[in-house]
Amino acid sequence: MTDFLMAAAGQPWAYVVVVVFCLLDGFFPPIPSETLVVGAAALAVNHGWSALSLLVLTAAVGAFLGDNVAYMIGRHLGKHRFAWLRRPMMQRAFAKAETELEQRAVSMILVARFLPVARVAVNLTAGATRYNRRRFVAVSALSATLWAIYSVAIGALAGSWLREHPLLGLIGAMLVAGLLGIVLDKTLGAFRARRGATNSKPEPEPARSLAAANLL
Repeated sequence: MTDFLMAAAGQPWAYVVVVVFCLLDGFFPPIPSETLVVGAAALAVNHGWSALSLLVLTAAVGAFLGDNVAYMIGRHLGKHRFAWLRRPMMQRAFAKAETELEQRAVSMILVARFLPVARVAVNLTAGATRYNRRRFVAVSALSATLWAIYSVAIGALAGSWLREHPLLGLIGAMLVAGLLGIVLDKTLGAFRARRGATNSKPEPEPARSLAAANLL
């Protein structure tokens, strides 16, 4: 099993699989592109920097294409065409995405790329609300590149630490990526909740001394 995985990591078809998975994950969340990219990086570290560089490139291209497919689906078909988009979890994600896009579109598109369900919701919503296409293309290119570098770096670090046990490196890299994703999701959720609580605070009443002065 280990020998097969090691050999597969250096094959051209493996990079094609990465592109396809990353593309599909851009508009269909059940496809686990993070897991695939991180795991592939944990194995590719044994093939040198050229393999890792090619993995970054293919992951970034696939992620960029997937995000833009999601944008075009939202732009031309809307957020309710397919049954899985009408599920409560997706509708809640759409509502949050629309609110965030109105306030800070660029940062939201960048951050959402690192959150599986959120990125689909944000990109579909960006298309449905007619967010500027050229700007979306530019921001999604940056976010896809950063995401690819981040994912490959996690896998490469885990793979290099467990170079003598590549299968353990593969499993460890996937676990680390999953934990980091959960931490990022919880952190952003707490930040949004705190910001919402701050914005909802009532304005302070005018000072009594000022009211008294106006009576004089």
